[in-house]
Amino acid sequence: MRKRTNEEWLSQLEFVGARREEALADLIQMIMAGLPYALSKWLPPDDPRFAPLVEEVAQETVLRVIAKLDTFEGRSLFTTWVHTIAVRVALTELRRTKWQEVSLDKLLAGKENDDELREMPAPGPGIENTVGKKELMTMLYKVMQQELTEKQCTALMAVAVHKMPLEEVARRMGSERNALYKLLHDARLKLKRRMEKLGLSQAEIFATFEQ
Repeated sequence: MRKRTNEEWLSQLEFVGARREEALADLIQMIMAGLPYALSKWLPPDDPRFAPLVEEVAQETVLRVIAKLDTFEGRSLFTTWVHTIAVRVALTELRRTKWQEVSLDKLLAGKENDDELREMPAPGPGIENTVGKKELMTMLYKVMQQELTEKQCTALMAVAVHKMPLEEVARRMGSERNALYKLLHDARLKLKRRMEKLGLSQAEIFATFEQ
């Protein structure tokens, strides 16, 4: 792969011709070479899903780069800019694949099989200092099961924990988007009220979901 300056990348990708085709080929090669390291935290290169993912991400990234060439401001290397786009595309695809593999029927479990539900500690202002993240998440799951309806619990797990798109959750639950919004709003309100009684702030509650 030939090394290029920012200006060379832009000029060669903006015009039709042999030099553009060469630049596109090098761009794809660069993206595919960089993804194994960038994605190793989420998906190892020896995973059978990795090679198809890298190829799909490389093609999609090139399309986005071409469409956004006029937005590149030159504040970094062109290759760094492209690599950032590639990683975002890859992570979006990984999230999409993840929720496609999730069964709503299994969401109520909400934790590893070997996790034991623990008794909720007594309310108090210092509770956040005595409960670790794992314990706090276990507590939240238990409160959800006690306070929420099955539909509310399933929807909240799907959206807040598994990051499933609202449209997909609504489709799977046979609901409309607006109805799902109301279901989630009511669920969060119930959860907020109960957890505040235990001495936890709203910020701490939602921070737990964002782990």
